[in-house]
Amino acid sequence: MRIVLAGILGGIAMFVWSSVAHLATPLASAGVSVLPDEQVTINAIAASLGEREGLFLFPTPGTAAATGAKSGPAGFLVYHPHGPYALNPQNLIVEFVTEVTESLIAAFLLSMAAIAGYGTRVGFVALVGIVAAITTNVPYWNWYGFPARYTASYALIEVIAYVVAGLVIAWLVPKRA
Repeated sequence: MRIVLAGILGGIAMFVWSSVAHLATPLASAGVSVLPDEQVTINAIAASLGEREGLFLFPTPGTAAATGAKSGPAGFLVYHPHGPYALNPQNLIVEFVTEVTESLIAAFLLSMAAIAGYGTRVGFVALVGIVAAITTNVPYWNWYGFPARYTASYALIEVIAYVVAGLVIAWLVPKRA
């Protein structure tokens, strides 16, 4: 029962940190740029894609290699034809459930580790966070060209979230001999 409590409280701590990171620090906007002539670009994309929602990669994968092209524009576009992104209850609920799930997994893993010291136990959860941060962020930087500042900032947000959760989890999860 303490493992579940640790996971839930660790998830709450992660959620609080993530909220602070996104709302009160520049980390969430690092590496993100605003389009020049935004409305002109939006109108052109809307005219081209219409109602087709999705994830678009350009040029078509393999096209540049097949044609020998080494220059020209390339990009990664997430497109939703109806409405801007908004901070809404559904997004917050999904984020909260995600962070509680991550924290529950970290608490479960820590409960199986034979680690006695509090700081070392926090470090164990932090290592889980480093793995999580690397798993998505580095491949997106490598394969899709996400900006290095964006990649580093989001990885840092995740690692700090796991450290914060680790402070709670290491305190509550029973030590194994």
